[in-house]
Amino acid sequence: MKRIYFILVLAVCALLASSAAQAQDNRRTPQVRRGADRNRERNDDKSLPELTVRAQQMNEMMTQDIGNSRWMRIIYRDLNLLDEKNAPLYYPTAPVNGVSNLCATIFRLVSEGKLPAFEYVDGYEIFDDAHLIDFKEVLDRFEIMYETRTVNNQPQYVVNDSDIPSLEVKSLYAKEAWFFDQNNSVYDVKLLAICPFIYLNRDFGEQRSPMFWIRYEDLRPYVMNTYIMTSNINNAKTFTIDDYFRLRMFDGEIFKTENLLNIPLNAYVPEDSIQFEQDRIEKELIDFKESLWFKPDTTQLLATDKKTKKANARAQKKAAKENAPKQTNEKQSKPKAEKSAPTRSIRRGR
Repeated sequence: MKRIYFILVLAVCALLASSAAQAQDNRRTPQVRRGADRNRERNDDKSLPELTVRAQQMNEMMTQDIGNSRWMRIIYRDLNLLDEKNAPLYYPTAPVNGVSNLCATIFRLVSEGKLPAFEYVDGYEIFDDAHLIDFKEVLDRFEIMYETRTVNNQPQYVVNDSDIPSLEVKSLYAKEAWFFDQNNSVYDVKLLAICPFIYLNRDFGEQRSPMFWIRYEDLRPYVMNTYIMTSNINNAKTFTIDDYFRLRMFDGEIFKTENLLNIPLNAYVPEDSIQFEQDRIEKELIDFKESLWFKPDTTQLLATDKKTKKANARAQKKAAKENAPKQTNEKQSKPKAEKSAPTRSIRRGR
């Protein structure tokens, strides 16, 4: 009887041990699976991260308020991304090792609904809800491949990296404001908006078409920490895209200034004189900056400089005379030359 009882106790213990081991395995298995799925999702998810509160506050701090400006000039520039100065915004044309150019970044943000884009209206830029673009219409118009997904009962259009037209976007429109804030004594330039242009081969050759307008203040938080290489000699990535725009490292030709008629330069300037008109506008911007600060008369400065030089020369001469060693007026007697003794001549007698 005791033997049977002992065998039953051993069987129960073995059963409890096996069930505990199985429960432990069941607890571990979902954790490993979740970790693997999370890593797989992180590798597959190529979307840009959401803005943090700190990034939003930093963007608000860097936003320049031009509402109180007493003087402002709106300038439109055409940036050729194939030029050497603008090439940092164009290359790499395809995403490589997680690095993409400006067009690919903008396109991905717009497709994910993180960056509002507005319709290109000829002659005007209207940034309101009524002129928000239909992203599907843009994809269909420029024949860009995409996939449709439903996220939170809303259609989302996903474009693969290979289908993003970062190679075909070869130029940008940049709208900037040159302003002077008298309250803060600040003369600066603010980038207002960007419009990418796509180049597509049509029946009549290569056609250039505007895609949409985006406000730079909406884009800046996403490119503030995106480092780019700005030199072929120095390959270190020491500047961000935001630095590139704020420091005005790009080069673009003026094709329009905001005016009462709202017309570009080629509408009132002959084609052979557009370059002279662009240079004149650039000179006006520089001359206005130079005229803000008081500068003394150069003739008066020159006369004052001559008087100062003469006074310094007299002071140096006087100091040299006072510090010179005193010379005695006594004449040093020269040693007398010794007289030679007279010699007596001896004549031979005959």
